Amino acid sequence: MTTEQFATSSHGSQFSRRSVLGGIGIGAFMAAMPSMAVAREMAASFPGLTKVINQYVAEKKVAGMLAMIGFGQAAPQVISAGSLKLGGDKLVDGNTLWRMYSQTKPVTGMATMMLIEDGLITMDQPLSDIFPDFADMQVLTEPEGPIENTVAAKGPITIRQLLTHTAGLGYTIISKGPIQKAYLDAGLTPGRVSRSPLPGFDRSAPTPDIMTFMQRLATMPLVYQPGTKWSYSLSHDVLSAVIEKVTGKPLDEFLQERMFGPLGMNDMFYHVPAARAADLADNYAPFAGALIPIDPGATSIFLDKPPFAFGSTGLVGSAADYDKFLQMLLGFGTLGDVRIMEPETAKLGMSNLLPETADTSGTWVAKQGFGAGGRSGLGTIDSPAGTFGWGGAAGTAAFVDTKRGLRAGGYTQYIPSNSYPFQSDFPKYVYADLDGSAPVDTGKTSP
Repeated sequence: MTTEQFATSSHGSQFSRRSVLGGIGIGAFMAAMPSMAVAREMAASFPGLTKVINQYVAEKKVAGMLAMIGFGQAAPQVISAGSLKLGGDKLVDGNTLWRMYSQTKPVTGMATMMLIEDGLITMDQPLSDIFPDFADMQVLTEPEGPIENTVAAKGPITIRQLLTHTAGLGYTIISKGPIQKAYLDAGLTPGRVSRSPLPGFDRSAPTPDIMTFMQRLATMPLVYQPGTKWSYSLSHDVLSAVIEKVTGKPLDEFLQERMFGPLGMNDMFYHVPAARAADLADNYAPFAGALIPIDPGATSIFLDKPPFAFGSTGLVGSAADYDKFLQMLLGFGTLGDVRIMEPETAKLGMSNLLPETADTSGTWVAKQGFGAGGRSGLGTIDSPAGTFGWGGAAGTAAFVDTKRGLRAGGYTQYIPSNSYPFQSDFPKYVYADLDGSAPVDTGKTSP
């Protein structure tokens, strides 16, 4: 069962395509923030966020929940409650393993930025330079129309467009109609949820190896003209293929060599070792007031090797490790005395990379910028400068605020992510404590 299949369920409004957005909205809270030195004193132990986390666990809306928040290069503060599974006795902590899902995208995005820094690719280079099959693409005349009704693409797919979901590619969690079915039939569904079929979900063909994936994708029409529309897509899986093609190393090997190893991120996996199954939190589907276990850690589908290292959804890791990634971003490419990219590269990756021709109206990033795999602040009250982050399908969220020297991650395991407001409101909880106001919400289930 893939994340895409899960998102297309018809089990009610909570199972919507919006559910796997993985986005986090920060909004105007940050615009009114005091200086970080003052905010640190005001936050103390983050009482509002602590209350939210404890209430979620006490009401059995989740088995466990954890937040990790840090300032600058200082050690993070950890707030946690609950266990790896309902009724379990192993408490969640900084080393618990969580399904990151779309929190993988900023990692893949920054890996792509490293290739740009290396001079192996350029920001506006056509994808067809690397994969010639993507030259002369066709585009649907209607996004949900017959796949035979197409016109020629007016321009090439570029690396910038892949980074920012403006390449015109589809996604089974977003696309509808014949193109969605064509993707499912071709196995263009990178992402995993459960070993067992879940009732009410269309099954896709098996996801192939990465080069077969690219060959099949190149035969599909685009949903939009390249560079014209922000539309959540599998573009970061295409970037996984780009990284492998130009470096000769699969994404997971490249990340281990250039990012995870140097930063000491030893608990970040595409394939969870059997010896670490006991540290993997169970994943649940909230349904009719109960939590249905869909991927127990002890028998998780993430204990199997994936068809390839999914650049969009594949990572499983600890909050402590993802905090190192966030700390590196705050350090503009540096963690401690280790530099993995130049400051200009990190800043560029966190900046607004959207093509000027791209329309974001009516999308999840309306009035927002978008960088290398995550939202990017535009310097407005709704999109404060220096902010960058994204979240995942199982309710996780993470962001940095480079202007205020803040990094924060929130972790739990339920899918879809909009079953509760934790992911969308996580930044609000953090900033409400920092500015001394009450939490926006205390864990009430979304309607």
